[in-house]
Amino acid sequence: MKEMELNRIKEVLDERGIKQTWLAEKLGKSFNTINAYAGNRKQPSLEVLFEIAKILQVDVKDLIDNKGK
Repeated sequence: MKEMELNRIKEVLDERGIKQTWLAEKLGKSFNTINAYAGNRKQPSLEVLFEIAKILQVDVKDLIDNKGK
């Protein structure tokens, strides 16, 4: 059974050709934290999610997986 994915951070990064290390640097977080977000092992706070959306220049809704309802 596949684990429920709550965010699409990895997909958006892949679509834009952006590395997790770049996002970690821009966000001021460790690579391990970004990797945990991208792997859906840990979820960012809403504040961090909005900051990620701003950095990636996407709507915050694009970072949320709402298909798994």
